Amino acid sequence: MKGFLYDLLVPHTHDSADSIDDAMEASTAGVRALKISMFVLLGTTILQAAFVALTGSVALLADTIHNFADALTAVPLWIAFVLGRRVANRRYTYGYGRAEDLAGMFIVLVVALSAVVAGVEAVDRFIHPRPVDNAGWLIAAGLIGFAGNELVAIYRIRVGRRIGSAALVADGVHARLDGFTSLSVVLGAIGVLLGFPLADPIIGLLIAISILLLLWGTVKSIGARLMDAVDPALVERVEHAIERVDGVSAVRDVRLRWIGHRLTGSATIEVAAADLHDADHTADHAEEHVREALRTLDSFTVTPVPAGHARRDTLDPTGFGAPAP
Repeated sequence: MKGFLYDLLVPHTHDSADSIDDAMEASTAGVRALKISMFVLLGTTILQAAFVALTGSVALLADTIHNFADALTAVPLWIAFVLGRRVANRRYTYGYGRAEDLAGMFIVLVVALSAVVAGVEAVDRFIHPRPVDNAGWLIAAGLIGFAGNELVAIYRIRVGRRIGSAALVADGVHARLDGFTSLSVVLGAIGVLLGFPLADPIIGLLIAISILLLLWGTVKSIGARLMDAVDPALVERVEHAIERVDGVSAVRDVRLRWIGHRLTGSATIEVAAADLHDADHTADHAEEHVREALRTLDSFTVTPVPAGHARRDTLDPTGFGAPAP
């Protein structure tokens, strides 16, 4: 059920199909998306906070707390994008792109904490009930929260997919979940109008629980990045791109990994080449085809071996011998 809801809210797509191919351009687009969405969410939070003071709604308070937390998640992601621009060095030989995935885990923790805080507030309202005033304003606040979050969600997810950033997509998912919890506030307000005051804390508690349940899909997505998981369709795309190269007999040992929102990888190809020079020429063409297929690719190493050759750790692992004079 959780997986169905996650796929419903975040339709599946191949995460590099429409990606930006320039690393600096991708980073700039990510930072821009974070700046704009952060200010939109902060504005939404301020408006909702004013409505909390007018209505005393614990459901709206839960939604406001979560919106504020979601706005703050832009800060660690912003830092991660800036860090990702730093060049690799002898200590961080792959660069600083992993900071983006660490920021994604921080986002998960912040959102989970906000769900706990909202849940505590809802339980306290059960123990110490208070009336909800101005239910009409409460409905307006819920609709404002939904509109603000859905705009941010669309923007973050779209940019995240374009640049291949799982963390930014995750942040967009959180905003979308916030939007639907804002609609739950509207349901609570309708319940109050119908003479059922406990609808407000019940909705507040359900918001907290739903956030924790739906957050699991995002945890798996970020965790998969940290474990170097990739969409198998990307591997197939690499294989198909290389197979189209003249002189390639077979493709094996395709490896891909995400470092932030950029891909790096390698592959071994079997070639029907007479010497090492021809084999290297075929490998260069194979790399060009892979770069055309995966626009988020930073580096990709193609190792040619003779057709039917079983690689061994010898002085000449390619099996071609010395190049012809």
